[in-house]
Amino acid sequence: MMSHLIISEILIYPVKSLGAISLPQAEVEERGLCHDRRWLVIDDNNRFVTQREYPGMALIEVSLTENGLQLRHRTQDLGTLTVPFLPETFDLVMVTLWDDQIEAVIVNDTSNRWLSEALGFSARLVYLPDTSPRLADPNYAPFDANVSFADGYPLLVIGQSSLDDLNTRLPNPVSMIRFRPNLVFEGGLPYEEDQWYEFTVGNLTFYGVKPCARCILTTVDPEKGEISGKEPIRTLSTYRKRNNKIFFGQNIMTNQTGVIKIGDEISILSRKLRQTMSEEGV
Repeated sequence: MMSHLIISEILIYPVKSLGAISLPQAEVEERGLCHDRRWLVIDDNNRFVTQREYPGMALIEVSLTENGLQLRHRTQDLGTLTVPFLPETFDLVMVTLWDDQIEAVIVNDTSNRWLSEALGFSARLVYLPDTSPRLADPNYAPFDANVSFADGYPLLVIGQSSLDDLNTRLPNPVSMIRFRPNLVFEGGLPYEEDQWYEFTVGNLTFYGVKPCARCILTTVDPEKGEISGKEPIRTLSTYRKRNNKIFFGQNIMTNQTGVIKIGDEISILSRKLRQTMSEEGV
């Protein structure tokens, strides 16, 4: 008898590569969950920066208020930064995010100063307006949809069983937050999300796009804000590597909007024709 698949955690990361916010429920929009990765830190070259280059970004906590975001540094006494939901300037800037050039808006000078002091380099905070297009990769996306400042797709799902299995192989267990999913579910077999194609969460239908390729960011200890060694990438590479990429989690999309919440049941409508990632064949 198959176990029920239940949403156990919903996470957003309003500012790309800063702290996560755990929610009891979330609005699903075209670009992903409401407020997820709509803000981005850039350098003087208008290029995005993340924990890959600045692992200390993990020490900046983010929370939601009625008026916007609140940022607080876990170890530096910098006070609290309030980031409004909408920018306070009309300053447009073309930012580079991987291979994409995206028109964004500078939030305000206060955010730029606070982040520069917190991170130790000249940083600016930008917002992605609804008017800026950024399409998911048409080579994999089942339909046209805009994406936020996420790496490539609107949402990422990972099973708790997958993390539990990985942790049995590691010398020291790691937390789910290292992999920065939006949806975590309980039940099912390890890595079964690899095979999902069409499925529902509550009343909304989602599609599995492609497994998520992982990088050095997963080696950042989110509690310390520093690279903690070569794990979990080293262990994942022994059984989750294909075509020189290491996979953990499934990128997903939807062309519907609505609300999802913790406790929602996942129903699998169809699976991919072949197993996309497994120990066999790697």
